Amino acid sequence: MKNILVLCTGNSCRSQIAHGFLTYYTGGTAQIYSAGIETHGVNPRAVAILAEVGIDIGHHTSNHVDEYQDVNFDLILTVCDHAHEHCPFIPSKEAVRLHQNFSDPSKINGSEEEIREAFRQTRDAISTYCQQLVKEHLN
Repeated sequence: MKNILVLCTGNSCRSQIAHGFLTYYTGGTAQIYSAGIETHGVNPRAVAILAEVGIDIGHHTSNHVDEYQDVNFDLILTVCDHAHEHCPFIPSKEAVRLHQNFSDPSKINGSEEEIREAFRQTRDAISTYCQQLVKEHLN
């Protein structure tokens, strides 16, 4: 079973969404971890926006990347530029390292509907990316 780490700044939104989709799209054939270079708690809007498509991340926790130093990752995915630029070295033998920046919907100011729409757009972009990642790197 492959070990996949999804890394973001605070492990609250984008990495949590990617964690949920990768768990779903791999169907239990990979162990998915998500972490941040900081921990900000899981964003309730991220939980709600994934629930709209039938994925439950309500049990997820916000974890710091240092918690996984002993895990040998096969794939490390950064989902924001800040984490990509500031990520500490993760000693995993021959890990494939990928980066894809997604917009941070938690930074949107506006009406509740505008914020929800920003979360949906980020969710859908992450979903598409994760589907392609699984096809290219895990099949």
